Parts: sequence; structure tokens; C-alpha cells
Amino acid sequence: MTTAGALREQVWDDLLARRACAYPLPPHGHCPNFTHARKAAAQLLAHPDVAALHTLIVGPERALLPLRQQALKAGKTLFVPHQKKEGWYWRVTDPAGAKLSALSAHGEATPTPAGAQAAVIACVAADHHGARLGKGFGWGARGLHLNLPEFTLAHPLMLRPTLPCPADSHVALIGTPDRVITPPAHLPGGTNRP
Repeated sequence: MTTAGALREQVWDDLLARRACAYPLPPHGHCPNFTHARKAAAQLLAHPDVAALHTLIVGPERALLPLRQQALKAGKTLFVPHQKKEGWYWRVTDPAGAKLSALSAHGEATPTPAGAQAAVIACVAADHHGARLGKGFGWGARGLHLNLPEFTLAHPLMLRPTLPCPADSHVALIGTPDRVITPPAHLPGGTNRP
């Protein structure tokens, strides 16, 4: 068993050493903006369980920018956490509002993500059972607790067979650059995890 902090450091170091991340650099202290995040976003959005949804909550992290762009271009409505009003969201439907700097011009501030069907939250590490580890603080650090399915994106260097520390939350799907991982607990007949 290792600590969450030690695992985060290992993932950040691995991504940096392999040049598998982009701005902001170094990735330490962030949910990393990993290379091929655009491919991971496309994989997740094409999954039948996600493609059928029309309204998503999507985190503000840079790694999720490609997903916000692709989802908005596909006609989905997004709720993105408001950076200045705790607990509020930007409701956005215009692809021009995918970047955080454009939300005030292209989004509508709202206190609730009304109609949201699922959430995509960033991670530092995840495992094949759906355990997710965030950066340890900030929006979505411990999951959203909104009784919605949660999904994430991950680079292969961010994946582990099993997290060696307690998870921050559990996700139903993990989009990677070459596939979508469906944890056993979320397969038909599986046992839901907390």
C-alpha cells in the first residue's frame, strides 16, 4: 500500500519523463493535460452510454478542453463549474464557449446543473475497477455526489491494475486514447461500487 500523494508524484513524474503531457507544465499539482486527450475524449463521447446523453457536467481542467469542444460541436449542453461562484455552473451550448476564458461571453451562470445526465471529471490516476484519484483538492476532488454516473479520461501511464491507495471516487467509464474501459462493477450484472 502506498499513499495517494506518492502515487500522484509517480504519475506526474512518469508523464513528464515520457513527454506525455502538455501545458500546464510541469503536470505536478494538476489533473494532467496528457497527450492524446483529444483521442480519449472522442473514444468516450462515441461510447453508446455517453453518445446517447444530451446534457453533461464537464470539469474545467485543461485535459477536458477537447472533450468540451467535441461535445459542444456534437450539440450537447454542458455545465462547467463557475470559477468565481462556488457551487455555480456555466450552462453552455455554443462551441465558442469550450474554453474557460470564453464562458462568461458564451455561457449562462446557473446555481444548478438542471437536466445533467452524467459528469466527466478529470483524474491523476485510475484503475481498471473504476477507482479514480484526483489531484487531491479543488472542484470534483472527491467526486460530485450528485447521484449521476461519472466518467474520466486517462493516458495509459495514468492507469493501474488496482490503485494502491484509497480512491477519491469511482467512475463508470474511462476514456483512453485507444479505447473505453468499462469497470466490471458497471458491466451488466456487475456489483455497483460506492
